[in-house]
Amino acid sequence: MKKKSFNVALFLLLLCFIRPAAANVSLLILGDSLSAGYGIAVADSWPSEIQRRWQSTHPEFKLINASISGETTEGALRRLPALIERHQPHWVFIELGGNDGLRGFNLSTMADNLKQIITLLQANNIRVALSEIEIPPNLGPRYTQLFNQTFHNLAANNEHIVLIPFFVRHIAVQPELMQADGIHPNRDAQVQIANLMEPQLRQLLLSKESKQQAKGGKQE
Repeated sequence: MKKKSFNVALFLLLLCFIRPAAANVSLLILGDSLSAGYGIAVADSWPSEIQRRWQSTHPEFKLINASISGETTEGALRRLPALIERHQPHWVFIELGGNDGLRGFNLSTMADNLKQIITLLQANNIRVALSEIEIPPNLGPRYTQLFNQTFHNLAANNEHIVLIPFFVRHIAVQPELMQADGIHPNRDAQVQIANLMEPQLRQLLLSKESKQQAKGGKQE
């Protein structure tokens, strides 16, 4: 009888420490070389660092890095339907436009590609976070200003978009954290980028909207 009572008490005690399983929530990064880990091992990239942290702190979070070095907004738009079908993410973090800008592409075309990406995601009940992007002033101040303003305009015209400040802004002014090309952060910078981005991405996945989506709710 005493043994049975002890087992029951132990069972009740364990229940106090068992956290209810949280619904899984996924985030896909649709980016270019800044998120793909150009010039370093993929395992050392900032998305990989965040995923490692979440495996221990938030196992209910899944991060999918679909970034490709050299990717443009047009290329990402072509890839997107297959990515949606395969991964069915709850959130997509768009980190695109740098290669369009560095190549001097038409900004109206870039903006239209980004609009189509956002529209397709939202039509599939996927929440959108958009990274602000900055480029060197090689093509002149007017082009550079209009390029940066594109991302603010997209966010201003769509209340459901979360605009996230450019994560390389404070890294780029520290030569010891940049690769020789002056464009791509090096391996040492990845942990700093993860420190900056992890709380922001975590906040997205912890939002009320994410919980509703994970339970099968609809985006308002």
